[in-house]
Amino acid sequence: MDSSRPDTHLKALTINLDPAIYGVLAEIGAGQEVARWFLQVGAASGTVAKTISAYDMTVSDAIYGKVSRYVSRERVEGMLTHEWDLLLDRLGPSKGATTRFFAFADTISARNFGGVNECHGWLGIRFQTQPGGAANTAILHVNLLDQNNLLQQQAVGILGVNLVYAVFHHRDSLPEFLTALFEELSGRVEVDLFAPSGPDLAGLDDRTATLELLTQGLAEAVLFPVDGAPRPPSELLRKRPLVFAPGVFAQVEPLHHAMLSSSCTRLATELDAAHREPLPLFVLSPRHIDAESTASSETLATRVEQLRALGCDVLVSREPELYRLVRYALRYTAEPIRIVLGAVTVADLLRTRLYKGLNGELMEALARLFAYNVHMYVYPTPTQVLDRLSAESASWFTTPGDDGMITLEHLRVPAPQSHLLAYLIDSGVIYSVPTA
Repeated sequence: MDSSRPDTHLKALTINLDPAIYGVLAEIGAGQEVARWFLQVGAASGTVAKTISAYDMTVSDAIYGKVSRYVSRERVEGMLTHEWDLLLDRLGPSKGATTRFFAFADTISARNFGGVNECHGWLGIRFQTQPGGAANTAILHVNLLDQNNLLQQQAVGILGVNLVYAVFHHRDSLPEFLTALFEELSGRVEVDLFAPSGPDLAGLDDRTATLELLTQGLAEAVLFPVDGAPRPPSELLRKRPLVFAPGVFAQVEPLHHAMLSSSCTRLATELDAAHREPLPLFVLSPRHIDAESTASSETLATRVEQLRALGCDVLVSREPELYRLVRYALRYTAEPIRIVLGAVTVADLLRTRLYKGLNGELMEALARLFAYNVHMYVYPTPTQVLDRLSAESASWFTTPGDDGMITLEHLRVPAPQSHLLAYLIDSGVIYSVPTA
């Protein structure tokens, strides 16, 4: 960390020594690590009106209302609303003229004793930027990456202090805000949703802010449902059969929807009644696998909207390699995963130069990609695609038939990759699917 920037101790102390900042800290799960920072650094009476940990579900319901899931956005929003209203009602008359109030809340599922749960949580803060001002709200979804409960508790404590400090000191710049949010937490947490709202955060929206998490390298993937605000990917991917249509989507076309729709229908025929309905997802990458330039947040936002207009949810993945996408999906599901590509993209997949960062290069990439129950569908694409290729790449394809479509059968990969492709086809993990 930059030595000129305050550490967690100094951030908490700075807040405590500011006579105009006063509020409540409510925490469920992972101890009371955020409150502990403010209580242990000194001068806590200058900041802390109340701390509370409604750990028991019945107690929590009695205070904040019953919810279907306790580690959820619904719960943290309920906590914020309840504590904020109480704070203004009880202290507004005596302190409101000189105080910027805040209410911090979190609901966390840290590593349980058996080590079998999903380690994640929601954090939020409601705050004023001036005494008597309107309320602003910032909500985060976090994945905890440490491997034991104690370290995860400590990470939540640091993240909570960073959030309180950032909304009072760094809210005018989104990049600066995110830098401050992740200080002292490199490799320990992943935030895959950031939802800001309020008049003093009018320059931000949840789509832009969540995409910025991705472009800044703070999330591996973010999710934009077709019919609503961003959501944590885990909420949709968990225990679902998945169909991915990946790409950079510089030009969004009806063909893309046909590929995804046909593939989802195909997977549904492979499943029995015990499986849930397959989830189709466009997977948008900021860059092509062999390109260095990365699309900006603004460009990604435009492409997200174009893909959502086709009627499907959009997962934006930070890295373009498909084996990384599979690894990410396997965090949340053991159900069948299908990836649909055009034949030209399959040819790209087999180029050894793309995997120099792996010890096993192409062999390792394919081994990671075709994990258990991961198959690849190859969808027919128009012959015009060949016009965009180099002479070398175009030489990998035979002349299409009368229908003008390129299929897996037109791909003639040179040796030794041809042997790998033949093996994958004969093994039944790569096969053609017909047009919709």
